[in-house]
Amino acid sequence: MSKESVKIYDLQGKPVGEVTLPRVFNTEIRPDVIKRAVIAIQSHRIQPQGRDEYAGKRTTAESWGVGRGMSRVPRLDSGRAAFAPSTVGGRRTHPPRSEKKIWKKIPKKEKRLALYSAIASTGVREIVQSRGHIIDDVPELPLIVTDEIEGLKRTRDVVDVLFNLGLGPDLYRVKEKVKVRAGRGKMRGRRKKVPVGPLIVVSKNNGILEAARNIPGVDAVTVDDLNVELLAPGTHPGRLTLWSASSIERLKELTEGKAA
Repeated sequence: MSKESVKIYDLQGKPVGEVTLPRVFNTEIRPDVIKRAVIAIQSHRIQPQGRDEYAGKRTTAESWGVGRGMSRVPRLDSGRAAFAPSTVGGRRTHPPRSEKKIWKKIPKKEKRLALYSAIASTGVREIVQSRGHIIDDVPELPLIVTDEIEGLKRTRDVVDVLFNLGLGPDLYRVKEKVKVRAGRGKMRGRRKKVPVGPLIVVSKNNGILEAARNIPGVDAVTVDDLNVELLAPGTHPGRLTLWSASSIERLKELTEGKAA
């Protein structure tokens, strides 16, 4: 990314100043490293599971041997097969084990590179469009707004600001593609499938996180809590991101001299 400075917009979508971008926005974009980091984050949400060691084995069934014209699986006195895999009430062949290592790890430097690379991808229009975001009305990327946005406390006000900044078409895209999930998942706390919309990054939470959480597809986070999965959902970099001016300054403090 070659831009050194970008405009700052107010809540009405009008430019009111400029800010110098942190060097992190010039980081080389590495989709392979981003994918590894996102998968590592996702793996830490998986709960280990296993089976009872004696499941399917609490029986006196024994094989009757050969010479009876019947298979040699373990049988009860009644003749019903038991204990063996593929029998009614029998044991599993290769059951899941709680000892299995399912958490993936990633080196700290690689994790940092993935985060910086994901941040840089939010400033490249072609990459953001390739994720499916509609940004025809967005004036420029990265999109930076004044710190007034951090103090918004009503969802309606946040929606108005997003429309003023040209993010309205992307909100409509999310709303039109919300689907009711097929299958049993509807009963298990995940009734709807909601596409990913814009991300709002601020330096401090003065009400914006609560105001934005009810907008479908929109996430809000402080820059200190930013992670790769928020910037590259599903391992795909280039999420449409809205930065507050002070979050850019905080980003400079956190990354200056460390950008890859």
